[in-house]
Amino acid sequence: MKKVLVTGADGFIGSHLTELLLKNDYKVKALSYYNSFNYNGWLEDVGPDPKLEIVSGDIRDPYFVKDIMKDSDIVFHLAALIAIPFSYTAPESYLETNARGTLNILQASREYGGIRVLHTSTSEVYGTAKYVPIDENHPKQPQSPYSASKIAADAMAMSFYNSFNLPVTIVRPFNTFGPRQSARAVIPTIITQIAAGTGKIKLGSVSPVRDLNYVADICRAFLSIAENDNTTGKEINIATGTGISILDLFKLIKEIMRSEAEYETDEIRLRPENSEVFRLIGDNGLIHDLTGFTPKYDLREGLEITCEWFRKEDNLRKYKSHQYNL
Repeated sequence: MKKVLVTGADGFIGSHLTELLLKNDYKVKALSYYNSFNYNGWLEDVGPDPKLEIVSGDIRDPYFVKDIMKDSDIVFHLAALIAIPFSYTAPESYLETNARGTLNILQASREYGGIRVLHTSTSEVYGTAKYVPIDENHPKQPQSPYSASKIAADAMAMSFYNSFNLPVTIVRPFNTFGPRQSARAVIPTIITQIAAGTGKIKLGSVSPVRDLNYVADICRAFLSIAENDNTTGKEINIATGTGISILDLFKLIKEIMRSEAEYETDEIRLRPENSEVFRLIGDNGLIHDLTGFTPKYDLREGLEITCEWFRKEDNLRKYKSHQYNL
């Protein structure tokens, strides 16, 4: 039984990935960000399992990181600050968590003789597309402090592969959605406002185009990469190869939820002009060639599952639809 560490396991993608790993008989150590309430985020929704150990701590502490990585075969490194608007307010915290936190993982891996590391990147590192679909050779464009911190983390990860032959893979999901996603993201923003009966849905810019991936497919892709040795030393997109504008996404969610709501632009939700990423559509050829992975869920199917999850009262009450989340 392989022993794996999942950092950021208390988050949206991390909790789903933890569940998938447990189902595939991995022994999982799941890192939850420390707090004094003994609260483990979305891991609270992951049922008890004898193969699961939850630990609390901070990815920024190198001594703590080295301790929790001991005896791991693979590290799925997802811990990061990801909210783009908050990165305008607190850029140093993004650099410390995303870049230095990644360095701590890499250094511990090296000191233990080369633990396999799957480092999670983001499609935001590409910025507004110079061409589509975006392949892994597309130039990086730091259009926000968040994307700059992830570019730095990616570069550090690849430097450890090149300098020390560390078994690192950079996994680059395009926009992910599904149950448990943060209210700061556009799909939960739309769904929760409609579910709350709001007639005017507050949105930022509706012209950007995104490549939307259902979370179960993203987790399957992570697993396919981890289980193939030929993915080491690669940067690998996870994408559908298709895009949809935020406006058309809003219309599709309205149709699924049978809503007559309209939208209005909320100025506070707009990014600075040069920071907005207008088009992200990923090329998924490399992951298919290396692992045979293909998505199972199309956009509508994933949205229907997501809408149904948010409609449940116990889930909806965890979100504040009236409040803008950085």
